[in-house]
Amino acid sequence: MAAEANFDGLVGLTHNYGGLSEGNLASMKNQGAVSSPRGAALEGLAKMKRLADAGLVQGVLPPHERPFVPFLRVVGFTGTDTQVLERAGKSAPVLLLNAASASPMWAANAATVSPSADASDERLHFTPANLVTTLHRSIEAAQTQTALARIFPDRLRFVTHTPLHPQAGFADEGAANHVRLCAEHGAPGVEIFVYGREAEESWTGRYPARQTLQACQAVARAHGLNPARTVFIRQAQAAIDAGAFHNDVVCVGTRNVLFFHELAFENKAGALAAIRKASQGLFEPIFVEVAQDEVPIADAISSYLFNSQLLVWPGEDRLVLLAPEEVRETVSARDWCARHVAGNGPIGRVDFADVRQSMRNGGGPACLRLRVVLTDQEQAAVNPGALLTDALYEALTGWVTRHYRETLAPFELADPALLDETRAALDELTRIMGLGGDFYPFQRV
Repeated sequence: MAAEANFDGLVGLTHNYGGLSEGNLASMKNQGAVSSPRGAALEGLAKMKRLADAGLVQGVLPPHERPFVPFLRVVGFTGTDTQVLERAGKSAPVLLLNAASASPMWAANAATVSPSADASDERLHFTPANLVTTLHRSIEAAQTQTALARIFPDRLRFVTHTPLHPQAGFADEGAANHVRLCAEHGAPGVEIFVYGREAEESWTGRYPARQTLQACQAVARAHGLNPARTVFIRQAQAAIDAGAFHNDVVCVGTRNVLFFHELAFENKAGALAAIRKASQGLFEPIFVEVAQDEVPIADAISSYLFNSQLLVWPGEDRLVLLAPEEVRETVSARDWCARHVAGNGPIGRVDFADVRQSMRNGGGPACLRLRVVLTDQEQAAVNPGALLTDALYEALTGWVTRHYRETLAPFELADPALLDETRAALDELTRIMGLGGDFYPFQRV
């Protein structure tokens, strides 16, 4: 037996609205606003608990060390850690914003994951994303690799690869541009990689195309995927220009169901035909397409209709879509959901999650999670401190309440007290989750 687990990124103590992500309309719109790190972390934990209580396998990915002083040292700041932080805040506040971003919370970008049923060596594969398109995210890969190796430590069952070479031709944004379809989670499936551009082409879009075809191909090779069951699809430039900076803003899938916007793919007919061909002999794919005249792409992006979690819910015959509250507040998206649920489509229920703190930075329910298909034996080999139980939930909510600030403005990131607060909190977290006393760089000094 196998189940699809969701490993959510625990929101970090420096959650703020720095507006660093070009092409992410929500991030750009809310630049400079006051955030609530405590509220954001509790929202995320509440969503995790909701899925765990329903009987789904729910895991936790720890936040990264932020502000990240080693990055500021690399770009020339010297002195004690406190001095580095203060000097960066005074002379290069944008660099400090990058060093303090809590973006690792969006775990869909942490890595690309291929289950053991798809890999030639029958092991579960992770490739941490290099995220080279944006500065603040490009500093995540090493810590993500460490986290995955600690949470999935059994080398006979799990492989954590080195991130792809950090160069624009291999720009990789992880599972946000990857979908897997299958008959059952434990059965062999079709892995769909979505890219925005090729490595050497001259990009003319309004916003960056963050994923290259060459990165997708490299990950597929490293994971030992069957070429006949692997599909590479180009994202529509119109979608990227509209603000769909990742494919998961306009597309999500699970089991044999692909739920997508009409404008998601550059060559929709070719993409669907390729998926049908790759799935022959395994399953019959079901395509749920939302037309532009039903939900305009601007509404799809502002509501994050497709950045919802599409879930196989215990005890239910049809899928459940866990959508952000913004879907309920957007007339076209809400009405489409009502019509579909009332019909005989594969989605039988739409529920809503309040993740507004994340949404204001451009991350919905699906951004916050990394999906990992685990067999029973693989689940037993996961570091137990990373699997959400009632006890871990209570420990983490108590930890957040003790350590997180209620509010945080971007200018406060230079506060030396914040650095001490975050390090003390993260040191405690490594004990709560059993990650080891050398998990973060500051613990190794």
